[in-house]
Amino acid sequence: MLIWCCGVLSVLVLGVAGLGTYVYQHLSGNIGSTDLDQRLGGDRPDNLSPGSKNILVVGSDSRDGTGSKYGKGLDTMQSDTLMVVHLAADRKWATVVSFPRDSYVPVPACDRGDGTTSAPTTFKINSAFATGGSTGDIGSAAACTIKTVEQNTGLRIDHFASVDFQGFKGMVNALGGIEVCPEEAIHDKKAQLDMEAGCQTVKDEQALGYVRTRYAVGDGSDLGRIGRQQEFMQALADKAQHKLTSPDALYGFLDSTTKSLTTDSALAGLKPLYDLASELRDVPGDRLTFLTVPNYPRQEDVPADKANVVWQYPQAADLFKRLRHDREVDKKKLEEDSARVVTAHSVRVQVLNGTATPGQAAKAAQRLRSLGFTVTGTGNSPRPTDTTTVTAPEDLAEEAEVLAGRLDGLKQGGIDPETSPEATPGLVTLTVGSDFEEEAEPGAGQEPDGAAPQG
Repeated sequence: MLIWCCGVLSVLVLGVAGLGTYVYQHLSGNIGSTDLDQRLGGDRPDNLSPGSKNILVVGSDSRDGTGSKYGKGLDTMQSDTLMVVHLAADRKWATVVSFPRDSYVPVPACDRGDGTTSAPTTFKINSAFATGGSTGDIGSAAACTIKTVEQNTGLRIDHFASVDFQGFKGMVNALGGIEVCPEEAIHDKKAQLDMEAGCQTVKDEQALGYVRTRYAVGDGSDLGRIGRQQEFMQALADKAQHKLTSPDALYGFLDSTTKSLTTDSALAGLKPLYDLASELRDVPGDRLTFLTVPNYPRQEDVPADKANVVWQYPQAADLFKRLRHDREVDKKKLEEDSARVVTAHSVRVQVLNGTATPGQAAKAAQRLRSLGFTVTGTGNSPRPTDTTTVTAPEDLAEEAEVLAGRLDGLKQGGIDPETSPEATPGLVTLTVGSDFEEEAEPGAGQEPDGAAPQG
């Protein structure tokens, strides 16, 4: 949402400034801010592409002012939408990566904002926002989400922005609503939505319900919802650029937008947003790319888990690597490469202990099984090693990449898989070195919507 708001702000701030200092200061003062530097600490990914920017954007299910209408029994802060905007160093292209909220990923230990710290776990990615924000502190919610995204992608996050429910509705209402054209009727009690098929203009609660509906449309997945949200924001941006031509219209739109916006302290205020917007506005439309992290249902690896998705490797790793090095992503090629899924369950692995500590292979094997890999056995490496390695025969090169990609977060610096004619036929071999890190067992937490993870 921020990228479109800033695109409009780049044109509108000059117009608002003409309304006087009071209006400018009022709008700037609407924006909430949080200081994240101390909360994040120093153990963070390096910036491998100086000049580029990564902005984490959260659509927040804040219940303030909603009368708990959108989540019965929920009393923590919720993350409904999560994406990273990567702005290239040369400002000639930008990529927006959406993360399905049901992505099953490692979530690090986080400060809850009340002096206590959560235990590391493996869970839905949106649980990080709820865990950090369990006491209502958006700074802690933001910090936990940033730490989770950085750990799983290797991207260093430069800025954070959150837009809540009320602000979204205000933006849509200020434009007189947005036209949508559902192909079939939508009746979704959870999203408080009843719509007939066909083109119609939606605003207020109906607009919010449309972008939040999930179970009553298509296959009921979060992936379909992401697509609808992207289309809706594109329509909102197009209408804003054409309709917001009067001072009154500008003020109403910006007042709603800024009231709903919370950013890191460096981005707070109209001036920093205007500066960012100035950088964004020169990105050609055909080089602004919207992507979703390649993924597949976790049920294919863990049959009991029907609620989550896992990221698809090596495609996800390649996506993040390109962005870390500020290289533009070819969406068509990414989709073509993702057409064939190699599941974790289909990868047969033997685990060898290359350290002097007994039991390391068994611990690693247990972790692999929880991820869905088929572990055929454990043993000791014939040679000790400090470096964790993944090796395979040439015909299992892709399977080796799948294993290495899934384990990158557990090995400092990542793993580069190797193929060798001396490798065990039919198996991928993981040799555990001293740089291999243990990770929390999956499911050691409570999912925000009350649905415990399965498997």
